[in-house]
Amino acid sequence: MPDSASPLDPRRWKALIFIALAQLMVVLDATIVNIALPSAQADLDISDGNRQWVITAYALAFGGLLLFGGRLADLWGRKRTFVVGLLGFAAASALGGAAANPGMLLGSRALQGAFGALLAPAALSLLAVMFTEAKERAKAFGIYGAIAGGGGAVGLILGGVLTEYMNWRWTFFVNIPFAVVAAAGAYFVIREPEGSRNRSPLDIPGVVLSTLGLVSLVYGFTRAESDGWSAGPTIGLFVAAAVLLAAFALVESRVKAPLLPLRVVTERNRGGVYASLGLAVIAMFGLFLFLTYYLQIVKGFSPVETGFAFLPMIAGMITGSTQIGARLMNRVPPRRLMAPGFLVAAAGMLLLTQLEVGSSYATLILPAQLLLGLGMGTAFMPAMSMATYGVQPRDAGVASAMVNTSQQVGGAVGTALLNTIAASATTAYVTSHAAGAKSAKALQLQSMVHGYTTAIWWAVGILLLASAIAFTFVTTRGGSGQAVAGSGEGAADEDAVPVLAH
Repeated sequence: MPDSASPLDPRRWKALIFIALAQLMVVLDATIVNIALPSAQADLDISDGNRQWVITAYALAFGGLLLFGGRLADLWGRKRTFVVGLLGFAAASALGGAAANPGMLLGSRALQGAFGALLAPAALSLLAVMFTEAKERAKAFGIYGAIAGGGGAVGLILGGVLTEYMNWRWTFFVNIPFAVVAAAGAYFVIREPEGSRNRSPLDIPGVVLSTLGLVSLVYGFTRAESDGWSAGPTIGLFVAAAVLLAAFALVESRVKAPLLPLRVVTERNRGGVYASLGLAVIAMFGLFLFLTYYLQIVKGFSPVETGFAFLPMIAGMITGSTQIGARLMNRVPPRRLMAPGFLVAAAGMLLLTQLEVGSSYATLILPAQLLLGLGMGTAFMPAMSMATYGVQPRDAGVASAMVNTSQQVGGAVGTALLNTIAASATTAYVTSHAAGAKSAKALQLQSMVHGYTTAIWWAVGILLLASAIAFTFVTTRGGSGQAVAGSGEGAADEDAVPVLAH
């Protein structure tokens, strides 16, 4: 809690600009390359078998190293980690934009993921230790939540514009000005609070086990999408992930200075946030994939038109996060924002189950996106703030890394699970309707849309589950204006607003 000994940093709002800019770069990079991938594949003669590695190399490095990156931020200093992550991300992006062969491109994507794993938890934990007053924290996390939720859709727009009017290489080069401006601003503006580092020795066994476990888990879902859920390599990766992560949990419960103190994830409110946020991301990533293909293949939209078609969702997310979530955060319990927010998003997803080949964008897709955006923005804002609820400042980095980990794993699960469901439904539709089809083209489009809507029904159920978890586990109440006291171990004070413990 801020007191006379630790006054609020007068430059904290300027710092937020550069933190938000860096977060936007990381989030949009997750989708911007997807739009450019076909052009890059043709230019560099990447085989169909290796094409997925442009996405997978980034996901494995980012997902596998997040906990390590969060712990480094606590140990090394969040500002320093943030700046190093930005500069490294810029260098990796330059390498990717200048790639002369597939190996160079894949290596740059892995480096982007590694530096992103430093950058992302450092950014969120800087917010956690700089904004400790309840109303200011709500505003800051409202902005951050809007960017975290809407950045992926912005990436689709930017990727479409750059690919169509310039060159796929600019989807990499565009990161450089983002990173340089954010790094320079952070260096001169950000002042990290004193005494918030965790200088305990680094837990090397924890680093190895968590990295290998998370890499196995993320790669397992990637292989499930390409090889099938029952394939030997897929099952082997999931078994390895379970064994490695179980061993990680055992090690963390016994070592003196754990990489991930179990108090960070076992506290009821934070655990509920991590679980519900991960489930929501599963649904959202599947939606981005299906809507992109629906608009381009079924409706014939260009890449630029497809990107701009996502604008209503971005507007909804910004409105939900900054005008609903941020304004109500200190007046109502967080679960009364998160649970209804996920329900509103589920209603938007439910509309999309009515998609047909001839569906109107204006009367179906646009209102569905607005509901999705409003719901997700309203829910994401308190979720981002609650992620560091009740933790000691020295644990802020790993608590922030857990948010990114739940999102990264959720994205991998969503892409693999929902794409597999859609593909199976599409195949079944073709088999059962082939005899009565008027034309092969019509059958192809109808079967694709049927596959999308089948998977979207699953996404509706996933969002309903996220809402139920948020309502059940996130039990802290808002409105008192008092910071949480103590270390964050055990249950949180139900009368406390979710602000950082000091």
